[in-house]
Amino acid sequence: MSETRIHGALERIENALSRIETQATLPRAGAGADSELAARHEALKSRVAANLGELDKLIGRLEQ
Repeated sequence: MSETRIHGALERIENALSRIETQATLPRAGAGADSELAARHEALKSRVAANLGELDKLIGRLEQ
C-alpha cells in the first residue's frame, strides 16, 4: 500500500472515530421515547392487519 493510500485510510479512520465520539456525547432518548415508538408500531401493525384483511376479502370476492 502506498504512503498516500495509508495516509488516506488513517484520515478516514480518524474521521470515523470523531463521528463516533460526537455521537457518544449526545444525550440518549429516554424510555418515554421508546414506549411511544412501541405504541406507534403496534398501531401501525393493527392498521396494516386490518387493511390486509380487507384486501383478502376483496380478492376472495373477485375469485368467486
